[in-house]
Amino acid sequence: MAMAVTREVPTVRPSFPPELIGVATIAVLGLCGYVLFPDDLAFLTRLIGVAFLVLSLDLVTGYCGVATLGHAALFGIGAYAAGNACIAGVKDPFALLGVGAACGALAGSLSGALITRFKGLPQLVISIAFGQLIAALSNKLAWVTGGSDGLSGIAPAPVLGVFSFDMYGRTAFVFSVAILAVVFTFLVRFVRSPFGLLCRGIKDDDLRVQMIGASVYPRLVAMYAVSGAVAGIGGALTAITTGVVGLDSVGFERSAEALVMLVLGGAGNLWGALTGAVLFQVFEHVVAATNPFHWMTLVGVLLVLIVFFVPRGISDGAAVGWSKLRGWKTRA
Repeated sequence: MAMAVTREVPTVRPSFPPELIGVATIAVLGLCGYVLFPDDLAFLTRLIGVAFLVLSLDLVTGYCGVATLGHAALFGIGAYAAGNACIAGVKDPFALLGVGAACGALAGSLSGALITRFKGLPQLVISIAFGQLIAALSNKLAWVTGGSDGLSGIAPAPVLGVFSFDMYGRTAFVFSVAILAVVFTFLVRFVRSPFGLLCRGIKDDDLRVQMIGASVYPRLVAMYAVSGAVAGIGGALTAITTGVVGLDSVGFERSAEALVMLVLGGAGNLWGALTGAVLFQVFEHVVAATNPFHWMTLVGVLLVLIVFFVPRGISDGAAVGWSKLRGWKTRA
């Protein structure tokens, strides 16, 4: 008598698209910030603007392996372009973001065409020289940038013609969170595309990529253009929400801080870039308010600890810790 053999059908857990997870996470964090910190919305809005810079840096450094210390120049170009466009009569916030993205992409293409010609230390020096050149021009061309006094008088129209930018920063914060969610969703899909995966291959072994018949240099320039567009959006968003653009937008210090944030969160990971930008700026903000005389020392200690214990960034350290925890639960 034959016995019926029953096979256990494995249960398939539904997987959520990473884009949806990104939008939901940013929306939840934005809601928490809006409800829990209503008096710090201006700071949180500036934080989001810098997060765009760190995300753009991750595209060229984390995904392509291009060393750069002048990336804030693209951020500042987007900010100045949007500010001048607003003063000239372009008041719609979305149009100003488009201006910042276009100018950032153009500047990214030009700088990328030069920087990616080199490798290693020459590449780093050229990126610094480009950033310093833009900073010097921003200081000298006062009729465009306002010089050392900065560019002021940036007053965009209400968002969608309804929501005006108020003094409490509510509209600016919600607007910034929405733009961040949209751009982050695009970047998640972009880095998982064939182009994004090829850029990862260029970072790992560019010679192998050339041997399979792919051109390395044009793709690096294209990635630099996309990175410049993202940085330009961040600069334009900062100009729109603050109403002013200063020389600090293109300074070397901002480029260095962006690189520190990327290393802190983890390069080659969009979530790591976003996490590093948020944690560094929040830590800096809290420590500077608590101890205004020694806050730089505390920030330095934090960075040393991160490099020693999680050299690949907080996001990678969290992933490794989660994997170990799951392994222990499985053995138990």
